[in-house]
Amino acid sequence: MLKKIIAISILVFVLLGAGCTTAPKATSVQAPGVNKENSSVNNSNVAAVKETASIQEPQKLALATTTSTYNSGLLGVLNPVFQKEYNVLIDVHAVGTGAALTMGKDGQVDVVLVHARNLEDKFLEEGYGINRRDVMFNDFIIMGPKNDPAGIKGSKSAMEAFKKIAAAGKLGKIKFLSRGDRSGTNEKELIVWKDTGITPSGNWYQKTGQGMGRTLTMANEEKAYTLSDRGTYLAYLSKGKLDNMAILVQGPLDGGDPLLANPYGVIAVNPYKYPKRNYGLAMLYISFLTSPEGQKIIKDYRKNGQKLFYPDAIKPVDDFNQYLPITIHGLYNKTGSPYTGITTLPPTG
Repeated sequence: MLKKIIAISILVFVLLGAGCTTAPKATSVQAPGVNKENSSVNNSNVAAVKETASIQEPQKLALATTTSTYNSGLLGVLNPVFQKEYNVLIDVHAVGTGAALTMGKDGQVDVVLVHARNLEDKFLEEGYGINRRDVMFNDFIIMGPKNDPAGIKGSKSAMEAFKKIAAAGKLGKIKFLSRGDRSGTNEKELIVWKDTGITPSGNWYQKTGQGMGRTLTMANEEKAYTLSDRGTYLAYLSKGKLDNMAILVQGPLDGGDPLLANPYGVIAVNPYKYPKRNYGLAMLYISFLTSPEGQKIIKDYRKNGQKLFYPDAIKPVDDFNQYLPITIHGLYNKTGSPYTGITTLPPTG
């Protein structure tokens, strides 16, 4: 009996030993981008973020932006690249610049991508946003019916064109559609009206309360005048939706009035005011938009072979105007020329 017990014990011991030799060896967890032998960093921080993100649950980034970045289709090209590289889901609120900044002020989003520098400066001054960066630019154009009953074609400035529109409107010859939504485009329009000394009113001046795409469609249907950003115009032109419209007054991209410059900026919501917002992810998105990769996507984006936006984040010399409110630090402009928000225009021709 004792011999049987000893034999069984030896058999169990052997089986346990065999099981131990076939068990997988424990592996140490190595930090992304660190060489196991010498512990030296051999990858960039961005690569480490990408590697780490790929094994985690997707984070969510709340972005408030102008309708032009959405209607033009640009975000449909930019955002998927960022989402894939960093395992992020972007919740886009395309509501116009004024509404986007209000969402930032209310702590509803992490980052804003907008295009009204006067409103952006106020947003920064009041402490709601930090770390503003230039991203890109295009310009505004004055659209109208092809037969141009107000006779604005050939106007040397936006002010001259708006004066002619107001005069024709008062005579009942035309209509002008304003977005009237506190968007960047609406802000630019109001700046031009203010410069003319005219307060538009009457049946000829109508507020749509709509985004740029819808306003362009309405102007085309009603053969009315309107102010548009070039990007949305080109996107809708490619869809064949603007058969009654024509560009009657060009912006600075085509030799027109510098007042019609249209720069875009991106701003992180201040984590001091809203500590629950994802400031780190907001800064990662800003870094992506202003990186060579993001800027190239913007540069290469076209409709019908035409560029819709021009990247403006990477400059030969840093432009300090982009970081802080101009009303606080003044202009870093040695030439004394008017500040348009555009560093350099693309070459003509």
